[in-house]
This record gives sequence, structure tokens and C-alpha cells, in this order.
Amino acid sequence: MSEVVSEKVGSPPAAPPAEPRATASRPRRNRIKIAATAVLVLFLVLLPILVGSEVAYLKVAQYILIGAVGGIGLTLLVGQAGQLSLAHPFFLLVGAVSYAVLAGDPEESDDLVGLGLPPLLALVGAIVICGLIGLAFAPVAGRLRGIYLGVASLSLVFLGLWLGQSLEAFTGGTSSGRTPPTFELFGFPFSNAEPSPTLFGVAIEKQQRLWYLFLVLAAISYLLARGAVNSRIGRSWRAVRDNEAAATAMGVNVTRVKAGAFVISSAFAGLAGVMTALWLDLVKPDENEFTGSYSLTVSIAFLAIVIIGGLGSVPGAVVGAAVVFGLQQFFLLGANEFGWFADAEFGGLNAVVLSAFVYGAAVVLVVLFEPGGAAAVGRRLVARLSPSDIPSAPRGGRSTPGSEPERNDDDPTA
Repeated sequence: MSEVVSEKVGSPPAAPPAEPRATASRPRRNRIKIAATAVLVLFLVLLPILVGSEVAYLKVAQYILIGAVGGIGLTLLVGQAGQLSLAHPFFLLVGAVSYAVLAGDPEESDDLVGLGLPPLLALVGAIVICGLIGLAFAPVAGRLRGIYLGVASLSLVFLGLWLGQSLEAFTGGTSSGRTPPTFELFGFPFSNAEPSPTLFGVAIEKQQRLWYLFLVLAAISYLLARGAVNSRIGRSWRAVRDNEAAATAMGVNVTRVKAGAFVISSAFAGLAGVMTALWLDLVKPDENEFTGSYSLTVSIAFLAIVIIGGLGSVPGAVVGAAVVFGLQQFFLLGANEFGWFADAEFGGLNAVVLSAFVYGAAVVLVVLFEPGGAAAVGRRLVARLSPSDIPSAPRGGRSTPGSEPERNDDDPTA
């Protein structure tokens, strides 16, 4: 008796598993990124040539790079580790003063402290000092979060104001300040020197040299931050940010991770402080806590950089710096060069107030319509240039059934 094998008549054969179509669009997306990066790098390298003798525009670009370095450090702390901090101006001041003291000539003045170290060593030392001070704040940073840490860190701004005004032997005081030493690298001074080398007929003098120095420092900061975000350190930051209890269950030392994030952010701010001193060619503490290079206004500006660029996005911090720091210097340039706001009365609309209105409005628009910031907008534009059948994240970072909110974590396209 033969065995009867029952089969369903008319049932179609099982289809083989389909390959994700996003894989096909990935090479094209990578080519777009490589081409855009190459064009951007070429533009930045040739910028001193393009502006020629109009160094005022170059100083605007330099200030954007300062904001980018500080913004990258803050977005690691706020966006990746989930820790709110308003202490960036304090570490900017510490970085600037530390560089001036470490590299200062001890024989220049009897009233100012100077150790006479090589400028490169002084720059590294200033970054280390800021990191160590951030480490000293670790017992607070490791046990607080959210608005509580923000208020606690705000006290450092007032502490910096008092120390800057009191320790005149280090800072030079609020009346005159002190001039930071010229930065030198292997005997090459980043100042006006004769004879000046030329590049395509443009003399490479102080501002051009500082531009290339700032560009290298910003590039190093960017690469280090991207490496940290995509490493085990970045994953531990995000684990603590998302759920401290779950992170503890997975073996993450929450207190150590929080403290480490604060130390790294402080070091980035210290580097931005050294760049600020070289850009201003002056180290001078603020006279009050509301206006100046190390005031509460700067704290708000750095938070705006992080929000506009997208919380946790390293490239977004660069875009946010271009909006916040770039607009302010652009309006100041227009006021100085073209007479903008010449009729403005005391307390009226001027360059600083207008720039604050513009980036304040940008923050409101981002919060309401695109919580992912400029990073989310950039990902959406790249997705349009290289479409795939994989549904993209919903607009504004809002989740829908079957999809996750858009994040600015370690997405390689961010």
C-alpha cells in the first residue's frame, strides 16, 4: 500500500527572502557624502584665498570654528549623556587664562604670572587643567541630572566671574586684562612676520595663519567626538541617558560615566577658550555676569547651538555654531563696515540683539517643528537624493506605529 502524500493544490511556492533595498542606495549615499565633504574641505582650505585682504570675513569664520569646538563638547554632554550644563563660559575663561599663564613670559611684567612654557605645551596644559577642574566637579555631575545639574553648573559661571576679577595676577583684571602669548608651532609664529609666505598671491599673515590653526583644531575635535560617539564610550553615554536603571543592570557605572562626560565636555570648552584668547588677542574677565565673552549670554548661546544643530549630533553642532556665532559676528561686521544699526538708540535694536532674536526664533521653530534639528533635516535631504523603499523616520522625530523616533546618536549619516 503506497503512502499518500497530501499537498495543497494551487498553493504558490514560498518566495525567497528579499534583500533590503536600502543596501542598493547606500553606495550612492556614500558617494554623495564623500563629494560633499571634499567640496567643503576644499572651500575651507581656500577660504583665505577667496576673501583676500578682507580679513574681517575671515575673523567671522574663525569665530564660527570656536563655537563649533565648544558646541561639540556640549552636545556630547547634553545630547549623548543627557546631562544639562550651563558652565561652558567658566571653562572658556579657565582655558584662556591657563594658556596665558602657562605660556606667558615671566619677565614681561612683575604684576602678571607667567611660566614661559612652549605655546603648544601650554595649549595642551590648558585643556588638561579644564578637564581636571571638570573632574573636581564630578561628585556633583555624577549624582545630579537635568535641571538640578544645570543650576549647579550655573554656579561655576559666577565663580569664574569672581575669580577673574579677584586674581588679577593671573587674569590681568577687568580694566586691561592681559595679552596672550603668540602661538608658535616648531618655530613658526601665528602672527605677522616678515617675510610672509604667499599662497596664490595672498600673503599668509596673522589672520590667515590663525584660520588654518583653528581649522586643524576644529577638525581634530570633530574626529575625536565622532570616534567617541561611535565607540563603547558613546554607547555607555546613551545607555545612561535613556535609562539609568537599565544601564546599571547592564554593568555600566552610572556615576563614572556621568563624570567622564562632564570631564570631556570641559576639555572641549577649554580648547575653545584658548582659541577665544588667540582670536581676541586678549584675556580679560567680564565685568558682570550678563555681558562679555564668558557670561551667561554665552551659556545660552551654546545651548542654542546644540538645540539648533540637533541634540547629540556632532555635525549638527557645527551647523548650530554657524547660525548662532556666525550671525552675531555677521551683524557686527555689517555694523562696523557698512554702518548698519547706526541710528539705533541706547537699548534699541543692534547687532547683538538682532542676532539673539534670530537664533532665539530658530530655537523655537526647531522645538516645535523639527526636534531633531539641522541633523534631522540633513538626513532627510540625503534620503531624498538617494531614495530607498525603507521608510524614513517620521517628520519632527515623532513616532508612529511601527517606527521609532528619529535620533541623533551614532547614525553614520548624521
